[in-house]
Amino acid sequence: MSRPIFAAEHDAFREEFAGFVRREIVAHNDAWMQAGRVDRSMFAAAGAAGFLGRSLPRAYGGRDESDFRFSQIMLEEFELAGVAGAGSGLGLHNDMALPYFRRYASEGQRERWFAGLCTGARIGAIAITEPGAGSDVAGIATTATLEGDEYVLRGDKTLIGNGMNADLIIVVARDPNSDRHRGMSLFVVEGGPDGLGRTMIPKVGRKAQDTADLAFDDVRVPRANVLGDPGAGFKQLMHNLPQERLNIAAAAVAASRYAFDLTLDYARERTAFGASIGSFQHTRFVLAELGTEIEVGQAFVDDCVGRFNAGELTAERAAMAKLWCTELLARVNDRCLQVHGGFGYTEASAISWAWRDGRVTTIYGGTSEIMMEVVGRSYGL
Repeated sequence: MSRPIFAAEHDAFREEFAGFVRREIVAHNDAWMQAGRVDRSMFAAAGAAGFLGRSLPRAYGGRDESDFRFSQIMLEEFELAGVAGAGSGLGLHNDMALPYFRRYASEGQRERWFAGLCTGARIGAIAITEPGAGSDVAGIATTATLEGDEYVLRGDKTLIGNGMNADLIIVVARDPNSDRHRGMSLFVVEGGPDGLGRTMIPKVGRKAQDTADLAFDDVRVPRANVLGDPGAGFKQLMHNLPQERLNIAAAAVAASRYAFDLTLDYARERTAFGASIGSFQHTRFVLAELGTEIEVGQAFVDDCVGRFNAGELTAERAAMAKLWCTELLARVNDRCLQVHGGFGYTEASAISWAWRDGRVTTIYGGTSEIMMEVVGRSYGL
């Protein structure tokens, strides 16, 4: 597919980053899947190669980069190499946590944190989801009580990406006396303070993705670690949602293409009744339908990326992209596994891991049902 949104500089960056993925991630992916998380050395290697903190100012080691296409390329290359679980740690750092640091950090906070975020010495995460509050951000129950010059955090977060490795965790918490939308703030928890508990979560897929439960038992955070204005947390989260959902959509289309390519190769090579299964009309029709849908999804995502770069991507359109592309991935993975037959259901088959890794995308970042609610409400319904 011709993709006119990319220029020569993007093509060169893709080639460079694809080489990094092969050397630094693919080579270690099996070991990290066994361990349940990537080694911190991956972040250091990414920082040394210039792949971390590119959106941050040059004064701190960044690139002052506002072009989302570079992030898009990184997301795509993780998926196309079949290492989405391991690679997601870099995506969470660069595209989920860093936008908050870049937009809301004070000068003093920049001096303290930005250089480390660029080198990989500091790993970022954002802790929003709770056992009783997933897509309903306003239902967050973790509290932050001001005591002198410190806030005391109490509560639990779950399914937090980079939760085990991170040493700069943006925690969303509320004033215990506030209502659902007011009094919510972003607090940066540094290192491993007293009262912070971390428990790794075993998952069905994305085995190398560091995912954890976090418990805050009277964790003390200095006032100087509030990110942005106190009480503005809900607004801050809503501002970043379009980028988060665009990230997921871009990765989902690339993951769909990965599964499709695996299946196309398999259909050409696998024989039954004296012919390749790709020569059967049903298989050809399945692949023709899926290939067409992937092209449509890619065109939509690329349009959304252009709108995002121009500052014109709405929350509703980002929700459409996230909804369509993740549901597309679920269809593609399921039908591609079916084409693989019994072999597709074995641990040895790449399509089985694509199927497991992709299933969560209709859930995290806002479920498909919530995306439909966002889009439906935009019609005045």
